[in-house]
Amino acid sequence: MLGAIEVLIILVILGIIFGRDAIDRTFKKNPDEGTIESMSEDVKDYYKENPKRLMYIAGGVLVGFIFISVFFYWLITRTKFLRMIGL
Repeated sequence: MLGAIEVLIILVILGIIFGRDAIDRTFKKNPDEGTIESMSEDVKDYYKENPKRLMYIAGGVLVGFIFISVFFYWLITRTKFLRMIGL
């Protein structure tokens, strides 16, 4: 069974592999474009080039969100964190 640190390391490695193109394209954008316009164009391009890669990125974000949610649930229910912060 994988531990939390191993899962995070795998997510970071996958983010570096699949996010390298996004970083390169971001700096080539027109400065007049807004952030959302630039991101929406990138998402369209990702889907046109390789729909699987977009699904991997979405899955990674979903797994990261679930991991953080479970961590906070564990932190609140299994520790005395609320007492430590005075609640």
